Amino acid sequence: MPMNRPNSTGVVYALLAYGAWGLLPVYWKQLQGISAIEILCHRIIWSLVFLGGLVVWRRQWGEVRSLLAQPKLVATLLVSAIILSFNWGMFIYAINSNQVVQSGLGYYINPLVNVLIGCVFLREPLTRWQGLAVALAALGVANFVVSLGIVPWISLALAFSFASYALLRKLTPVPPLLGLVVEAALITPIALGILLYFAQSQPPALGSSVPITLWLMGAGAVTAIPLLWFNRAAKQLPFSTLGFLQYIGPSLQLGLGVLVYGEPFTAAHGVTFGLIWLGLAIYSYSTYRP
Repeated sequence: MPMNRPNSTGVVYALLAYGAWGLLPVYWKQLQGISAIEILCHRIIWSLVFLGGLVVWRRQWGEVRSLLAQPKLVATLLVSAIILSFNWGMFIYAINSNQVVQSGLGYYINPLVNVLIGCVFLREPLTRWQGLAVALAALGVANFVVSLGIVPWISLALAFSFASYALLRKLTPVPPLLGLVVEAALITPIALGILLYFAQSQPPALGSSVPITLWLMGAGAVTAIPLLWFNRAAKQLPFSTLGFLQYIGPSLQLGLGVLVYGEPFTAAHGVTFGLIWLGLAIYSYSTYRP
């Protein structure tokens, strides 16, 4: 029998999504000099504008209202929105403080953190090979600490926050687009309040120049469009294919950090990344082998 081939359209959407996420540092670099918190607030607000427009266009506003009428669900989505906002803000901070390599490291670690969280909170069995993969990632982080004398807290914060967000969304029966709209709607008042507070002591970035204003307003689209591409890919591709393609994003981030932005990549970095790559290879083989 011929082997099943991944849907070519699904592969294109996956490449677009992961490629966009991998190249996202280039976008945030255009806003370097503006505080990460201010950029994050605009990212949240303009994401709501963009996603809200999609919901209206798809005539799904009634579904959003029904979600907002469920207090327990709203409370859960508020928590997930706070975690996601923290992840977004940490990523922006990493890029604009010239730590793109650390952000890439975080998203390499993320799949193995997912395994660990699934084992601890969902009681999912951890195979011997998966345990070895997680141990190798931990060894890689330990090598980073010992060799460079630095805890890669940005990498760990990105990996654990996104894994925690994924866990909450896995346990919350809400469609991706509608969930994102509700999350953005819940957190936007906080973002607006922070921007108003900042405006009392310093001129706002929005309106300071036409390019900066356009970059800030575009933050909603660059946030939402890759998510929509990913959702389309997820519907058309086997999970195993998505699993292998997900490493495109952090690979591009690593390349940008070292080759474009001139961040250091020492022997210690090489050992750390090597251990994590080995762990990912073992994890991928044990999970997706026929």
